Amino acid sequence: MQKIAIIPARGGSKRIPDKNIRDFCGKPLIAYSIQAALKADLFDKVIVSTDSEKVANVALGHGAEVPFIRPAELSDDYTGTSAVVVHAIQECQRMGLSPELVCCIYATAPLIQQQYLQRGFKALRTQAEKHYAFSVTEFAFPVQRALIQSDNGGIQPMFPEYIGKRSQDLPVALHDAGQFYWGRSEAFLASKKVFAPHSVPIILPHYLVQDIDTLDDWQRAELLYRAYYQHSSEDKK
Repeated sequence: MQKIAIIPARGGSKRIPDKNIRDFCGKPLIAYSIQAALKADLFDKVIVSTDSEKVANVALGHGAEVPFIRPAELSDDYTGTSAVVVHAIQECQRMGLSPELVCCIYATAPLIQQQYLQRGFKALRTQAEKHYAFSVTEFAFPVQRALIQSDNGGIQPMFPEYIGKRSQDLPVALHDAGQFYWGRSEAFLASKKVFAPHSVPIILPHYLVQDIDTLDDWQRAELLYRAYYQHSSEDKK
């Protein structure tokens, strides 16, 4: 069973220039995703899909392969991740590879842990009827008790029927953790939906999840990273 990791990392980023290769706690941001993929000891190849020579050089320097350059039409602000993964699979096939399972790993996931990549692989290996396994986490507060601003500037419940319910009486809501997406190659190529019953959720703890879209997100992610590894180091003493 051939397994390939694909890390999308285009060169352009308006809100955080050079985001994918910017220094994050001592290493380029993308290095964390590359190293987690390599340490997971699962993949035949760890490939970075990029349109940028600068990103490609950093990726190569941290152990990934960059066997092709992503075309400009798949490197703008509007191209979705699925199209990038499909292109990468097709490029791999042109190189004579036959990946049965592919794991798309975001370049902006410095808190990613290899054990969760391994759990995703195991979920697909043992459940032949499932097409995907991807990272999720619980909402920190029950979404059913969300509030919205009313037209007159006041506050009202988004779901009035749930506002009086106890948290423990409400179903747990999950959201995409934005770290990795295992999938069968044929599912990606057939454009099967990821957020569907044929997908397995791999649940991550809150302290390992942080989107990085803004500088504020970046600072929060660095704080989480430092706190997590400081705590881990103290536990080993």
